[in-house]
Parts: sequence; C-alpha cells; structure tokens
Amino acid sequence: MGVESLIAAVRSGDARLTATLLDAGADPNAVDEHGTPALCLAVDAFDLPVVDVLAAWARLDDAAPDGRTPLLRAIDRGDCEITDRLVGHGANLWVADAEGRDALALARYWHETGVETELRRRSGSDPVERRTVRRSESWNVCEELSSGGLTVRNGHTAILTALEPRYGIHPPFDELLSRALAEPDVDHEVWWATTYTLEKRHDPAVWNAAAALCDRSDPLERYFGAEVLRYTNIFDEDEDAPHDRSLVDLFLPWVEREPDPRVAWVLTAGLADAMDPRAGKALPALTRHLDAKVREWAVGGLGSAIEMASPKALVAVTERIGDANAAVRQAACRALAFAPPDTADASDLLAGCLVDPDENVRVEAAARLALRDDPRGDEILRGLDPTDEDSPHHWLLYDVSRHRASRR
Repeated sequence: MGVESLIAAVRSGDARLTATLLDAGADPNAVDEHGTPALCLAVDAFDLPVVDVLAAWARLDDAAPDGRTPLLRAIDRGDCEITDRLVGHGANLWVADAEGRDALALARYWHETGVETELRRRSGSDPVERRTVRRSESWNVCEELSSGGLTVRNGHTAILTALEPRYGIHPPFDELLSRALAEPDVDHEVWWATTYTLEKRHDPAVWNAAAALCDRSDPLERYFGAEVLRYTNIFDEDEDAPHDRSLVDLFLPWVEREPDPRVAWVLTAGLADAMDPRAGKALPALTRHLDAKVREWAVGGLGSAIEMASPKALVAVTERIGDANAAVRQAACRALAFAPPDTADASDLLAGCLVDPDENVRVEAAARLALRDDPRGDEILRGLDPTDEDSPHHWLLYDVSRHRASRR
C-alpha cells in the first residue's frame, strides 16, 4: 500500500480512510517528503480522530526532523486532548527535544513563558489572531492563537497540571487555584485539570481547603471550591459515600445564598448527583432558577424522584417541558422517562414534545417514548440512522435498538 495514499489521507483529515489503509497493510510509520511521521502530521493538524487511529498502530516515539516526538509536538502546540491521548497510549514522557526538555519541562516552559509571548517570539511579533475551540469529547474549551503562519492552543498549563503527578510532583492547593484563576473562562480545560487533579489526591486537607472557599468574595474562587467538592463526591468509589452527607450539609445553605449563576449550577449539579435524600428535596425549587444551566441540572437530578412517583418532582419537571431553553426541555424529557410505565401523563407529555422546534428535544422525546413501548415517536426515529457513530443521537438510538431487540 503506497506511502503517498496514507499521507494524503492523514493530511485530508480522513480518519476512516486512514484506518482502511492501515487495515489493508499501509505502513503506520510512514513519513512525508520532509521525513515527518504521519502521526506527527496528525498532531500538527490538531486532528484527534486521525491521531486515535494512528496511535493504535504507529511507533509513538518516532521523532520528526526537528527532534520532537508526537507527544512533544502535541505539548508544544498546547493540545491538551491529544497530549492526554498519547500519554494514555504509552508515549515516552522522558524523551527530550533538541533543547533537552522532556514532556514536563516543555509544558512548564510554555506555562512560565506565556503562550502569546512565546508565539510572538517564534513568529516575529506578528499580530495574533484568536478563536475559541471546544474539545471534541467534552464541554471544555481552549483558545487557539495564530501568528505568522504558526498556530498553537493555550492548553499548556492544563497539560502541565495533568503531567505533574506522573513525575511525582504535587503542587499545593493554592498553586493549582492560582492556575485556574489566571483563566477567567471556567469552561477552559485548565479548570478541569486543576480541580480533577486535586480530587484524585483523596486528601481530607483538599476537602477542607475547598470548603473554606465558600465565603470568598471572588465568585471564581467559590466556583473552584465547589467543583473540587463536587468531583470529590462524584468520583468517590467508597460504597459508604463518606463525602455525600458533608457535601449536602455544605451545598444546601450555600445554593440559597449564592448570587453567581456559574457557582449556582455547580452547587445544583452536586446536589443532583448526591444520594442524600435531602438533596432531592431542594431540586424542585431550583428548576425555577433564573439561570438555564441551573434549571437543566435541577431537572436532570429529579429522575429518581420521578421514578418513585413523587408528585412534587413530576410537577416541577412538567413545568419545564415548556421552558424557553431547549436544553432544559430536553432534560425534562429525560427525567419524565423515569416515570413508572403506568404513568400515562408522562407519555402524553413526551408525545407533546414531538413537535418541539428543537431537533434534540424531538429526538429525545421520540426515543424515550420508544423505550416505553409507545410508538408515537416512531416517525421521527425512522428518519435517523442508529449506526451513524458521528450522530449526536447515536447512543440514544442504540439504546432504543437494544431495547427493541430484547423485546423481540
């Protein structure tokens, strides 16, 4: 199988064709006319799907002519998602570039120098263009900066934070808090990296430090504390859920006085995920919050109460079927699907959503009806391909197909 065909597929960003060529015998370690390995080309293009395909076949530590391996190139370009993937595949963390910097040192260099400063140095101080980029597999975002033909993303601090534990480095709580606060967009991947890193320590001191932020005047500090506490509870694998009651004790009074909607939705999400029954009792009131994201989380957290035929929960979710925000309406459809099979009102409410102006709501309602063996949404489902893995509805349609197969 020709090298040119594989390189062309990689450059065009065609992950399926790349996989097909590899299956047919193409060399996964092929290089282009400049000696750059195909995997490095995919990294340079920020092309995660192609990286995923090649990383399963290629030698991960083959360097390009500049001496940088795919991992070092991903770090140099500030792509946190591709860096995570290559590390997960087993890329060598200790290989150094021409300046003697391994993965950690290169990430730290960008973090300390500053992305725009380093980009201007390399490009000759040309004007810098910016755009926001969303990660392909999460809600996190980063900023992409371009100047003088060079393009990088500002994920270096998140990369540094994720790499440090692999080198036995554990920065103090306040250092990770400062890294997050330096980025005002709480959707930026550095917020996930710092809060999740702290959660993974399973340290009571981390819990106490996060809880102490609840009365800070800066809403971003409160947001950080709430996120650390929420993740500590969500990812706790102890069957006794030792943090659950403490989280509810803290979040219930906090959410009542919290003025910032960003913090309020984190608190609501924490209550929605908690198992303590007191948390569920607070959610119906939060379904009427002014912020749509708070309403969405509150509605989504009422599924178990709906399943237990709670009249208060059913009323709260029913009210949100007509919400102005489509994501809230979709969450209401998901919650209604928990209603016992003999709850006729739930199916009728779902059927009413089949004419919703938003496609996601219509498909959600149709699928939930199908899972209740109600055929009223079948016409919508017939127009969708359940085998299309790129569809935003893929897993929902998969659940419908599996349910119907089991019924047959």
